[in-house]
Amino acid sequence: MENITCIAIDDEPLALTVISNFCRRKGGISLQTYSEPRSGMEAIIRQHPDLVILDIQMNSINGLEIARNLPRGITLIFTTAHEKFALEGYELNAVDFLHKPYAYSRFEKAINKASFIIDILKARRQEETITVKQEYANVIIPVKEITYIQAMENYSKIFNRRGEFVLSHANMKTIEQMLPGQIFTRVHKSYIVSGSYISGYTKSNVTIELEEGQTSIPVGRKFQKEFEKFMDSRKGFVQQPDIRH
Repeated sequence: MENITCIAIDDEPLALTVISNFCRRKGGISLQTYSEPRSGMEAIIRQHPDLVILDIQMNSINGLEIARNLPRGITLIFTTAHEKFALEGYELNAVDFLHKPYAYSRFEKAINKASFIIDILKARRQEETITVKQEYANVIIPVKEITYIQAMENYSKIFNRRGEFVLSHANMKTIEQMLPGQIFTRVHKSYIVSGSYISGYTKSNVTIELEEGQTSIPVGRKFQKEFEKFMDSRKGFVQQPDIRH
């Protein structure tokens, strides 16, 4: 199973402890937990995880309301002590419904179902394209070919692995909203990078692998924490020493 990024929201700390323990036992899951639903929702919007494990009956907000506002492409598992919510939960396209208290075997079954769906969604994203305007023409760019994006005043340069670029009229915020958050991350006010082409990184720089060599992208101070979380969610990367002259 490929590493899954997951956010769990439940206003009962004990329930989050159970999820954390079960995720560690299962392995391959990068988990963040939130006992405050609104903070959890903000993290989901910001990070766009593969999976959300969501309690339905919470004091400050109903989990069904959060589910209705999830970004497109996120896989959902509901947990609750009240079976009466199951039907409405499935109508919101949840892949499974865990009735508290649940055993590890039941949790593992739900994760395996979610993993199957996540793998399909990731495969589809690899075939996705974005359409941007260059001068007076629309240009279709396969997402999997994008290595990084650089802001140039009111334009954006969208680079591929050959070092070629499309100069788009779209600004960085617009481009960022087009791209899947599991693959791309903002590292600087002027740069978005694809995790698929990162060959190394420090706190202050990202190395992007190109066909003819490498390029170094700066990591802005305000983006460092989110970038570290992004890299923690990806397997196979070892942070390089941050050497400064």
